[in-house]
Amino acid sequence: MSTTPTPDATPVFTQVQLFTDSDGRARFRDVQIPLTEGTPASRLSQAMAASALQLRQSPVGFQSSFHCTGHPQWLFVLRGRMEIGLQDGSTRVFGPGEHFYSADTLPAGAVFDPALHGHRSRQLGDEPLVTLFVRD
Repeated sequence: MSTTPTPDATPVFTQVQLFTDSDGRARFRDVQIPLTEGTPASRLSQAMAASALQLRQSPVGFQSSFHCTGHPQWLFVLRGRMEIGLQDGSTRVFGPGEHFYSADTLPAGAVFDPALHGHRSRQLGDEPLVTLFVRD
């Protein structure tokens, strides 16, 4: 988790977001969430709704094919390392305590094309991957 003060001194949480761009491809972007609640000693964001939590353990060697996120959700890495790969060949690696918000859903009316849509994921290293999903 990273927090950065804004020019007006309001700290923000930087949400790494995986989203579907206007061309149908998955991309990453950083979204700033202001921490405007709480006290100066403990800054909080506004409350966000969540409908479900789900834990997942992926064994050493796990890798997925390209797919889209079914439901927008936060993904927090609790143990191990996870690589997310995009169609353009770019990748990002997330380790314990890191997160991203997965919202790369299939565009309305589109038929899934594994050469165009979504992302792939894989476990890295010699430790199983343990993740926590928090669904909107």
